[in-house]
Amino acid sequence: MSQNGTCLWTWLPQSSQSPCDRYKHACCSYGGSVYILGGRKNSCLRDFWMYSVVCNEWTELNCTLSSDAAPEELEEHTMVVHEGFLYVFGGMLDSAYTKWRFPLWVFDIAKQKWVHCQGKTSSPQTQMPTNRKGHSAVVVGSAMLVYGGLIDMKGSSQDFWSLDFDTMAWSLLSGSQQGSSGPGPRHSHSAMANHSCMYLFGGLKGLREQRDFWKWNSINHTWSSLRNKSGPSRLMGHSAVAYRDCMLLFGGGESQNSPKNCLWKYSFTSQTWAQLSTLPGSTPPDKIHHCCAGLGPSYRSTGSSPSSSSGLQPGLLDGKLRPFKNKCFPAPLTFLGSEEAFELETFKTIKQPSDLEDTTEGLMGKDAQRIGNCLTFENKAFRKQWSCTEEDLLDQEDEDVALHLPDLLLVLGGRPCSSHSPISVWQMTLTDT
Repeated sequence: MSQNGTCLWTWLPQSSQSPCDRYKHACCSYGGSVYILGGRKNSCLRDFWMYSVVCNEWTELNCTLSSDAAPEELEEHTMVVHEGFLYVFGGMLDSAYTKWRFPLWVFDIAKQKWVHCQGKTSSPQTQMPTNRKGHSAVVVGSAMLVYGGLIDMKGSSQDFWSLDFDTMAWSLLSGSQQGSSGPGPRHSHSAMANHSCMYLFGGLKGLREQRDFWKWNSINHTWSSLRNKSGPSRLMGHSAVAYRDCMLLFGGGESQNSPKNCLWKYSFTSQTWAQLSTLPGSTPPDKIHHCCAGLGPSYRSTGSSPSSSSGLQPGLLDGKLRPFKNKCFPAPLTFLGSEEAFELETFKTIKQPSDLEDTTEGLMGKDAQRIGNCLTFENKAFRKQWSCTEEDLLDQEDEDVALHLPDLLLVLGGRPCSSHSPISVWQMTLTDT
């Protein structure tokens, strides 16, 4: 195996109660759930969904249509989370109406509703950012940093804005002026946060794809160009997430019609790039304009407070569901043509012990069986066995579901879209060696 780790990719079939496949959408994770909003398939979409990773089920949040504070149809917008609120920016369809409505929406996760938000400027001389598409947004400390984007007929922008979550005031950061040092005008790039810095890769400058790599230091407000000789090629429509002290960059392409499936890892410690290998027979999808969401303790961004990414989804347990820990026992991966064994932890949920008999087959499938006071399940393909005793369930009644999630990366949607209706979801597990 590679010293940088090896990837196991798995396609996750979705039920009929799922969002349709799409691209140019936005998503982010909070606790044990992933939120997905809008995007495009045959036309621009407005639907809003929540995916429970623990329960493996989708819930459509109808509050999008019922509130005048909710966004309309959006594409190439961004969505970040901070202390229990989702912040959606940009992505409106270009029209005269766009000029009269500020392109920022806020969703209260606990109350499950969109709330009215009136942004303001940090000074009388500062305006607020206008609608744009293909920009990036990350959370650093208690602020959302928004870079670039495509602004209707003006083309690629190098605007660099900060939204202070405490005051809801916008300010224009240095490096936004023409000719200043920094990434310059671009859209369809990727960005992520690590500690007090934002990292930006590739994207489009006008019509030309880029492969440059930049770092923004929020303490001294300076840009610096990072060496990238051994890194990814020119990319647009890709995605980046934080993983431990690294950045993972997946997919994208050199054009709209050339999606790739490469997974790259950049180490902030060694300042080096490495392309990650996959287990034999485990082929990741070719994707562009997709979304990636990291779950588990290793994917907690160090750019914001822990509560921003690890908060428990309100009402997830509500006295009925209990998280329990499942062990993936080492076993030969004969179905992959490999004799190598590894250990992986995954998690499931079941109802109250009294409900086990009624829900065993529904939750775990036909291969599940009841043995004494322990529920066991074996996935024959991966040779995994899960087990939990009633005592384990009661002991973990009040524990945070997010703390028990395994480290996994979800790739949701993207082009090419699947031929069937449910959204394409892939899971990646990285095994370190």
